[in-house]
Amino acid sequence: MKYFNLNEFDSPDFPNSGVNMDKDFLERLEQAREIAGIPFRITSGFRTESHNKEVGGVPNSSHIIGVAADIAVSGGADRYIILSALIKAGFKRIGVAKTFIHCDTDSNKSNSVWTY
Repeated sequence: MKYFNLNEFDSPDFPNSGVNMDKDFLERLEQAREIAGIPFRITSGFRTESHNKEVGGVPNSSHIIGVAADIAVSGGADRYIILSALIKAGFKRIGVAKTFIHCDTDSNKSNSVWTY
């Protein structure tokens, strides 16, 4: 990958678990990063079920199956750039919070944009 290392997606309780990330998801995220032209700092990628519970994730979290990531945002300008790039790259499931943006490609869930 050009912009990311798999270890950026590791669950904190399972070293090297970033290898569980879905290849198609990662390719789409790489495309979004290319479009954005700014770094994406991943705050959550793959999650074990126990880590997902620990952080208050929903039981059917897309992080558990390796098709989701949370990207840190520091303000409105970065938020706009990242959101725009994710949409242009074809992400159809995006959650927006004050300090991060969630994106996933979970085909078992409806297309949606939500806030936290």
